Amino acid sequence: MASREAVRKSLQQVRPILSVDHNEARRRVLNLYRAWYRQIPYVVMDYDIPKNIEQCRAKLREQFLKNKNVTDIRVSDMLVIKGQMELKETVEIWKQKGHIMRYWKESEEPKPTDFLSKFIAGQN
Repeated sequence: MASREAVRKSLQQVRPILSVDHNEARRRVLNLYRAWYRQIPYVVMDYDIPKNIEQCRAKLREQFLKNKNVTDIRVSDMLVIKGQMELKETVEIWKQKGHIMRYWKESEEPKPTDFLSKFIAGQN
């Protein structure tokens, strides 16, 4: 019984970062997504990356869908804050081309390591 009381008090003391409820947190995430979506043509043009706008928007969607199962409002708010900082750094051209291209490195297929896989892939 005492532990339940302690848990209830600790839950009451946790303060929200930005959002008060799930609807507000969801709205913030969608606003961040829209802001990124609108900036993608300018990012492609300013950074002169070898990707087209559709590929960049697909990567944006992939990055947002990575965190679709986040239910904690505070975690969602922290991810939104980090996303806003990334957007500002990108728009203000504080990043370099390599920083932008880093997003595509994660989804590359790993190179084969064993003999048979290398042989099939045509490597030495």
